[in-house]
Amino acid sequence: MDLYIGLDVSLASTAICAVSAHGKVIKETTAASEPEELVRALRDLPGTVIGVGLEAGPLSQWLHHALVEAGHDAFLMETRQVKGALKAMPNKTDRRDAEGIARLLQMGWFRPVHRKSMSAQETRALLSARKAIQQALLNIELSMRGILRNFGLKLGNVSKGRYEIRVQELVEGNPMRKLRPNPF
Repeated sequence: MDLYIGLDVSLASTAICAVSAHGKVIKETTAASEPEELVRALRDLPGTVIGVGLEAGPLSQWLHHALVEAGHDAFLMETRQVKGALKAMPNKTDRRDAEGIARLLQMGWFRPVHRKSMSAQETRALLSARKAIQQALLNIELSMRGILRNFGLKLGNVSKGRYEIRVQELVEGNPMRKLRPNPF
């Protein structure tokens, strides 16, 4: 029996629905959102897995890679299209979403999404982390400007290399304004 599998992935668990080529729900279950658990759950299904569909999302790239490595035809489905199709369902639950994804796969009513390579994902993660650190540093600098401004101390236009020196110049000689370590 040919099976089309829909996976509704969440952080802790994944709802799994297996639909036959004729549209009959064969099995519904859940598994931990871990590659080994999903591969084991798919292996235990009665029949031949024709395709596995999952909505593109934060965990889906990782899980898709593992499913392909395990020999399954896995498809990342375009999020907006899946959301539009599932919105028509009366009761929105993980189980029903998995069924809807399986039906979209079985009927071929989906648009596959490209999965980025692991090196592209790593590069993006590094760039995102770098941007977050830069933003945090900028927020700290702006907060310091605001704190000093309350005392009438204006940093003015200063380069990154001179920022710390300028702050020290402004607070020099005023014991109430010195930045001291916490005495506790």
